[in-house]
Amino acid sequence: MKNIFFYTHLIEIESVTRELDQLDLSQEERHHLAHLVDSSIHHTILDAIFSKLSETDKKVFLNYLKDDDHQKIWNFLNEKTENIESSIKEAAQELKEQLRKDIKEAKLRGKI
Repeated sequence: MKNIFFYTHLIEIESVTRELDQLDLSQEERHHLAHLVDSSIHHTILDAIFSKLSETDKKVFLNYLKDDDHQKIWNFLNEKTENIESSIKEAAQELKEQLRKDIKEAKLRGKI
């Protein structure tokens, strides 16, 4: 079951998971890699957000994140940052491109 994060509506990861599905992996390996992709995207997005917040605002943001209140998170981010949605999309896209490149290179080397 996939987690629904406050940014889920902004990004898609299906293109990366489809590429993972094409690899010669066991179901367990594929599941593990999909989890790593989700985790990497989550941390990349949090890093993009943290880079735009002051130390005090980071603590407030983490409390909203802990409470999983998407509306409060978005209200806060839109108040404290500029173009945060674009920053999130851009960070996720850059990571997805790198992941696709890594998968392609692994296929060419015959490692997967």
